[in-house]
Amino acid sequence: MNINQHNILQHELIGLKMEIGASTNNNMLGLCGAVVDETRNMLVIETERKNEKRIAKAGNTFIFELGSGVRVRVKGDRLVSRPEDRIKK
Repeated sequence: MNINQHNILQHELIGLKMEIGASTNNNMLGLCGAVVDETRNMLVIETERKNEKRIAKAGNTFIFELGSGVRVRVKGDRLVSRPEDRIKK
């Protein structure tokens, strides 16, 4: 099954490019990079400067770029769970 805007919550996020579209922390707005790791409460991204940033899922809205160039906005609160459990839902 290919990833699309309707099933993104049931897919692996590692490898997707993302940007923070809204955040409770104004310093995070516009931060972008590729997802390199995911935990229950955090996404780890590698920025363009090759730095790794840990970003809380809760309180942020992410814009993921899918392989087809489609951009999908996802509230981080919907992502809070262990990746293996979220994929099973």
